[in-house]
Amino acid sequence: MLLAAGRDLELKSPPTYPPSARGYFISDLHLFTRRSCAELHATDIWAAAADAEAFVLGGDIFDFKWSTHATLDDSLDAAIEWLRELVAPHPQCRFFYVLGNHDCLPAFQFRLDALAHELPNLDWHPYYVRIGSSLFLHGDVADGDIDHEMLVSRRSVIHHRGSKHIVSHLMYDAVVTVRVHRLVSIVFQRAPRVVRRILAYLDDIGHNAESGVRNVYFGHTHAPLEEYHCGGLVFHNGGAPIKGLKLRIVKAELS
Repeated sequence: MLLAAGRDLELKSPPTYPPSARGYFISDLHLFTRRSCAELHATDIWAAAADAEAFVLGGDIFDFKWSTHATLDDSLDAAIEWLRELVAPHPQCRFFYVLGNHDCLPAFQFRLDALAHELPNLDWHPYYVRIGSSLFLHGDVADGDIDHEMLVSRRSVIHHRGSKHIVSHLMYDAVVTVRVHRLVSIVFQRAPRVVRRILAYLDDIGHNAESGVRNVYFGHTHAPLEEYHCGGLVFHNGGAPIKGLKLRIVKAELS
């Protein structure tokens, strides 16, 4: 059973799938930003959706903080249209959208509610979703020793921040050009540190190995991680389609 997680209740009975079910996970496309190369992966994403029985979008699929759209409404309109174009043609697949720190705005949550009402094969969750023995979360708890209450507080602060000024965009472009972001990912997002922090968060929310979780899928760090074993769990991260980094569409265990 999924525990209280700020919506204020996650799914009371997590969906289960037969062992042969096909599931996929991606995160951190950071669509609408100057640094995203997500469009290069569009064909593969749509092919995975056509093959999947469940597809988890693990947060920061859109980046409202660094969006190049003129207004927030423009960004929200584009985000909902992107989702509609992905979800609607694939009724055989159940899509789960888990919010990240760049797309957790209340205005987007309002739009997601409306879209989920329109498309019955779409669900969304603010912090995590458990499907059988697999847990999916964005992963921004890896920024520090953060429990669930702290995560909710951090996200509420983000809600009140506006989009970045053009000067900030240009400065970030310079960082990406010289690959500083790649160095940060390598140095500060080392697997042992990241996984230790996520394990502590899973203990706090009651979704750990003792509760039956076997696989954990997360994003945020932009650092690919494939079948990393720790604390009785197996961790997976598909990276991000940012210049100088790589994205992997992760096949997910759903049993």
